[in-house]
Amino acid sequence: MRLIQSGLKSWTMNLKELAHTLGLSPTTVSRALNGYPEVAEATRERVQSAARKHNYQPNARAQRLATGRAMAIGHVIPVSDRHEMVNPVFADFVSGAGEAYLRHGYDMVLSLVADRDQEDVYRDLASKGSVDGIIVHAPRLDDRRIALLHDLGLPFVVHGRASNVDQPYNWVDVNNRRAFERATAFLLDLGHRRIGLVNGLDLMDFAERRREGYIAALRARDVPSDPRLIAGEEMTEMHGYRSAMAMLALDQPATAFVTSSLIVAIGVRRAVEEHGLKLGRDVSLVTHDDDLSYLRNGAELPIFTAVRSSVRHAGRLCAEMLIEAIRDGARGERHTLLEADLMVGTSTGPAPTGPAPTKGHP
Repeated sequence: MRLIQSGLKSWTMNLKELAHTLGLSPTTVSRALNGYPEVAEATRERVQSAARKHNYQPNARAQRLATGRAMAIGHVIPVSDRHEMVNPVFADFVSGAGEAYLRHGYDMVLSLVADRDQEDVYRDLASKGSVDGIIVHAPRLDDRRIALLHDLGLPFVVHGRASNVDQPYNWVDVNNRRAFERATAFLLDLGHRRIGLVNGLDLMDFAERRREGYIAALRARDVPSDPRLIAGEEMTEMHGYRSAMAMLALDQPATAFVTSSLIVAIGVRRAVEEHGLKLGRDVSLVTHDDDLSYLRNGAELPIFTAVRSSVRHAGRLCAEMLIEAIRDGARGERHTLLEADLMVGTSTGPAPTGPAPTKGHP
């Protein structure tokens, strides 16, 4: 299945009128808007500023003819039951990427496929010239798609990173290891020693980096890690609930949790409440928060203490990086590593000093 989002927007003038306003030739304006390297940077900025001011958008058909490009970016999305394309996160990512596509006159092509058909779709997109580049989502530890896209000669940017891959590639990622090291250290500072990690699928690269950060923080304080306090699964509310229920039922129960998404954190909160405990008093929780536009972590004061990054911003950066790579050709690797901010909310407090309350007796 393929969905095409076209960047339709009204404008008040055509290319010739914009050129006349600027006192430049239509050819120079076209080349400035399409990123040709021979255009001086000052001229390019002047043209782009005027285009924004006059709400000008280039004619997509004319751009394709002028550049020989498809003027489209591909996103290949698996539709199996076990993958980390969590809808609220992907929706915000695409919103951010879409802002860049609209600015540069690109369409977005979404190909929804079964896991086993992903490589065939990449080959099909390349052979037909349907897209000028690809954004790769949810990289695994040893992701074969990177080698495939190199072989196909398609420019691409990975949202995330793939460990155990030797070939160079463009990527935008959040520092997952550092974020979860900070989150775990924050709980250790509050006196917690039984800290559960409710993570994503073990085969996902981000989940491995988050586990490494969690373990590193424990080791730095000489706190042994307990395998019973580590759970990795699809990041759903039910995963958070079931994992927390099990960890709270241990003979030495968890007094705190670090979770890989806000959705998982909601499940952990449900388990805490079913045990007759109060979040922030009896049990603490720090979550990773993608700062989603329509799944907010509170208003002025966050509900959950969180290591926060904006997936919408990451989408914008991925799209801009890919469009730059398409225009410039192979000019070395491009990398952007984002740091997550630690936001203190109401879900954390000092470790309890006495025995945990029994269920039904908060």
